Amino acid sequence: MGLVTRALILIAMVAFLTSLAHATDGVATFYTPSYVPSSCYGYHDRGVMIVAANAGLFAGKSACGRRYRVRCTGGTNAGVPHPCRGGTVDLTVVDLCPGCAGNQLDLSQEAFARIADPNAGKIKIEYHQI
Repeated sequence: MGLVTRALILIAMVAFLTSLAHATDGVATFYTPSYVPSSCYGYHDRGVMIVAANAGLFAGKSACGRRYRVRCTGGTNAGVPHPCRGGTVDLTVVDLCPGCAGNQLDLSQEAFARIADPNAGKIKIEYHQI
């Protein structure tokens, strides 16, 4: 393996570990279609890999279009104690979640289902801006 290849692999590993070190702990719920209109984009459909942000993160629409990587870290519901499916999902902020707590994100149903069992309803997560 060449020196350049080794350097690129090392840089990629450092970048990945740095992103994990800056993750924010929180909780996630989900909302169901229809996803339009949204606070950020009105009736323009932004797909299903979307998220509604809590008021602090949304910051008066300044978060519109920001992308976040979300990973399930555990359950909050004794009925579904191990809801995580593994992996991450990359989401775009399209809306405000007015009922969300300061550490909460409201994922689209499809996004939630990629990382956790929807029967859990609410999960523990880590997220960071990408």
